[in-house]
Amino acid sequence: MKATQISKENGVVKFNIEFSADEFKEALNKAYLANREKFQIDGFRKGKAPRKIIENFYGHDVFWDEALNGLLSTGYYDALREMDLEVIAQPSLESPEIKEGEPVVISGSVQVFPEFEVENYKGLEIEKVETKIGEKEVKAELERVQKSQARMETVEDRKTEMGDTVIFDFNGSVDGEEFAGGAAENYELVLGSGQFIPGFEEQMVGKETGEEFDVNVTFPEDYHAEELKGKDAVFKCKLHEIKKEILPEIDDELASDVSEFETLAEYKKDLKKKLKEEAKQTDESVMKDRVLEQLYLNNEIEVPAVMIEAELDNMLYDMNQSLQAQGLSLQQYTEWTGETIDDMKEKSRPDAEKRIRTRVLLKNIVRMEDIGVTDEEIKDLMTEFGAQYGMDAEAVMGMAGPDTENYFREDAQTKKVIDFLFDNAKIKDPKAEKKAKKAEKEKKEEK
Repeated sequence: MKATQISKENGVVKFNIEFSADEFKEALNKAYLANREKFQIDGFRKGKAPRKIIENFYGHDVFWDEALNGLLSTGYYDALREMDLEVIAQPSLESPEIKEGEPVVISGSVQVFPEFEVENYKGLEIEKVETKIGEKEVKAELERVQKSQARMETVEDRKTEMGDTVIFDFNGSVDGEEFAGGAAENYELVLGSGQFIPGFEEQMVGKETGEEFDVNVTFPEDYHAEELKGKDAVFKCKLHEIKKEILPEIDDELASDVSEFETLAEYKKDLKKKLKEEAKQTDESVMKDRVLEQLYLNNEIEVPAVMIEAELDNMLYDMNQSLQAQGLSLQQYTEWTGETIDDMKEKSRPDAEKRIRTRVLLKNIVRMEDIGVTDEEIKDLMTEFGAQYGMDAEAVMGMAGPDTENYFREDAQTKKVIDFLFDNAKIKDPKAEKKAKKAEKEKKEEK
């Protein structure tokens, strides 16, 4: 197989893919072997007629389409690699002229990833983001750790209060009729969590274990179930258990339980160091996002509609996967919200356009700045990815298939080009500038 790029104009590449006479001959034989069972010819058992006999009966070109499809199934992608093309749509292919004993040349055209010269991408101006970590932040983290080590204790000597965890049965009805999803037994609820509709949890305060009572509420007008919107409901409840959260003391014992340190002082020192490192990474991530925002705003570009449509499909797929993880389907979601798939796509279109335009800008900067990645960098990314699933880089490559390396190569390039833009950005520090102006003013006044 030999691929030749003929021309490139307005984002469309014209090309020829040439297969040798022997390659086409072999493909014809494979097509015959794969399809001979479909032909019944007198004098031969089904599937046993020679190829020449079938061709005489059904035409000499009976296996041509199948043979060409077989050649293109791998040959087309080999040709793209040979021509170093990144396509964004399916190709348009012309039917070739086929002569026995001669090469088969397939001509085609395909839309490719847009290339252009990006402007205004160096010296992007953003404000400095710097999160300060002090005693307040360390205290908040200690309280989070304290809460993670809490235990639940059953309450016997008092009525329910906000913040308690209650175990209860409930059975809801509207106009005396029970409704789907309105009943449960031994349900666990944290009062004040806002898990139930407004007014429900407040009416559970002041109840005793074993008590039976009614909760009267009105479903919100924007409730997801159409038949319950704005309806008055009565929930018959029975309280089985009241539990409260018991927090451990923030002391040396807690520190030794959750860390390698023996004292609270050592643990707090280490926490502060880690919080500073995390804050620094988060601040840098926020600033990089702002750099990308400035890049996007500085470059008004048009991108092929097919790329935006593909991104919308990807976003819809991701949403479907997320819903399935919650035990829901896309169809259920559309029924609850009243939105159609087209409605959802149109709502997501601005975000899809922004994503694609940013991606196109970044890839063109990669090309312009000749930002490459090493095999070691790609392997590091694979190792980092695999560590999340207990796999090494080789296992990741084997699991995901031949395009895995390209995926991680593009990921590595994206990270490097964003770092490049950030390193070349102008980061303004309003606080430092204000301080400098004040110092300069004071200096002039002294003179």
